[in-house]
Amino acid sequence: MNVPAPIAMLAELTHRCPLACPYCSNPTDLLAKENELDTDTWLRVFKQAADMGVLQLHLSGGEPASRHDIVDLMQGAHDDGLYTNLITSGIGLTPRRLDALEAAGMDHIQLSMQGTTADLADWVGGYKGGFDRKMKVAGDIAERGIPLTLNAVMHRHNLDDLERTIEMAVELGARRLEVACVQFHGWASQNRSQLLPSREQTESAKRIVAEAEKRLRGVMAFDFVPPDYYADYPKACMGGWGSAGLNVTPDGTVLPCHAAQTIPTLSFENVKDKSLSDIWYKSEAFNAYRGTDWLPDPCQTCDRKEIDFGGCRCQALAIAGDANATDPVCKLAPGHKHLVDALAEAQSAQTPMIWRSLGQR
Repeated sequence: MNVPAPIAMLAELTHRCPLACPYCSNPTDLLAKENELDTDTWLRVFKQAADMGVLQLHLSGGEPASRHDIVDLMQGAHDDGLYTNLITSGIGLTPRRLDALEAAGMDHIQLSMQGTTADLADWVGGYKGGFDRKMKVAGDIAERGIPLTLNAVMHRHNLDDLERTIEMAVELGARRLEVACVQFHGWASQNRSQLLPSREQTESAKRIVAEAEKRLRGVMAFDFVPPDYYADYPKACMGGWGSAGLNVTPDGTVLPCHAAQTIPTLSFENVKDKSLSDIWYKSEAFNAYRGTDWLPDPCQTCDRKEIDFGGCRCQALAIAGDANATDPVCKLAPGHKHLVDALAEAQSAQTPMIWRSLGQR
């Protein structure tokens, strides 16, 4: 098949983070600082990405500002002609560091938001004073005119505050608001019963976002990611496995998506051993679920197969026990939709929350 070049790359620079969000998409087995790629290796990977045709580079973590070389990495990415987006909690972004990053060519910041009040946000993030620090950083960003996206990860405990979340995004000068309901991978999979919103909350959120999109057209754009568990059809994983984007983990492992390493039948290659181009085009893992030839029934004959590509492989494994199965959230998934319905009904606020480990500083 004709494989297009990736449009975007997510560089997970580190798993270190001052926050402890219980919905973190990082794996539960976090990588320590000594396993992270060094500056020169990351710069080589950025150059390879640009040469392949990647346009957007998302610098993430953990908290990317935990890297002492973040300004050098930003400068290298800019020099390679990549559009750079810093995905951050804001912790560690002093005015001086913001100035240095902006001077190095940073194009955009995506700031996470755990709640609309200090009590809620600090409880979710597991970091006392985090909300106040985040609001200060948001003001520093606005003062400099740096384009801002606010990423509000929504779940049972904050979805009822969605209207205030939208108001706050406007007040902070965000150009885009991501209303991203938790996807249950990584740490979030351990906290599903605490985090999954109700169907009623979800339907209300859909109405609120639709109304706000009309009201704020031309002021702020929206990305809305509703919970999969209440959907009739799945979303296309990463726009289609190995078709639009790739992730590089802190130790250089290259993945088609965040949770791909949960699939035990796949082996993923590393930028320390092979070029990014060879991994993207030739590796068995990236070709395993590309396109539609691999699709099972009923996906193979479904008129949606070029829309959702069978859905999420990691979700199929986690719920149905088979990465090759139709994504169980699909109402047409044979024998598996009842599993999703059972999970949705099993919400229990009595189940203890497990916060992300803070050991990897």
